[in-house]
Amino acid sequence: MASRLHAFNRFELKYLVPVEQAAEIRDELAERMDRDLHSPVGGYGVWSLYYDTPQLRFYWEKIEGLKFRRKLRIRHYGNLEQVTDDSPVCVEIKQRVNRVTQKRRITLPYGVARRLCDGREMVDHSAKESAFIQEVLELIVRLNLKPTAITGYQREALVGREADTGLRVTFDRRVRGRDRDFHFGIQTPENRFTIPPHLSVMEIKVNERTPHWITDLAARRNLNLVRISKYVQSIEAFGLAPRSVFHINEADCPPSTPTEEQPRQQRPAQHDASLKVGAQ
Repeated sequence: MASRLHAFNRFELKYLVPVEQAAEIRDELAERMDRDLHSPVGGYGVWSLYYDTPQLRFYWEKIEGLKFRRKLRIRHYGNLEQVTDDSPVCVEIKQRVNRVTQKRRITLPYGVARRLCDGREMVDHSAKESAFIQEVLELIVRLNLKPTAITGYQREALVGREADTGLRVTFDRRVRGRDRDFHFGIQTPENRFTIPPHLSVMEIKVNERTPHWITDLAARRNLNLVRISKYVQSIEAFGLAPRSVFHINEADCPPSTPTEEQPRQQRPAQHDASLKVGAQ
């Protein structure tokens, strides 16, 4: 059996920007970067089911800023309407070691992933996959991990060229989540926006050093680094922890027409006042 394991380390920088400004930044980046081959026009869906302890250990480790922390999740890329037990998903351990983000994951059929993480069963795997599978199972059993929150958003991704091969920039909009109905294929789930829908999360991901032209762009556009976690936002939006922030139902803000995909010169100009409101 061929190995389905994948692992990588990255440095990540996050910014919270109004959707219109994010579209302008994307247009500017496109002059020096390429669209990710897996990222169609309009982006693609990313859905993650997060596991945590009954006391929300992983949530509090993030809030307290521990230098070593980790999360366990099942992630699906694409549309949820046709998810079946055979759909490929990633079982992933994401951890932070000082400033470095490390991800290790294995691709499994959705039904097998649920047997591993929900049923706490050992599943078929190759010799190379054994250590990771056992680590996931040990983590779930030892900490009594249970499904806690789902996050979802629409992502557009750009990748660097030539000297910037390790560079990746993503724009996540319509960030939402829920604290129940944890099956990916459930019909009409009750999601809430966990970040206001007029804002987009921009992430710069590099293997080693951020290119100077990227930092110049961020400075020129007055972008400010933020510490934001989509999982944390979901926990707080549903009052699972005492720092609840946003309570906006997804149905109250339906998807807009894809004007953000139009070339910059075709988009209507936005007044400075609107940008200031969005930033606030």
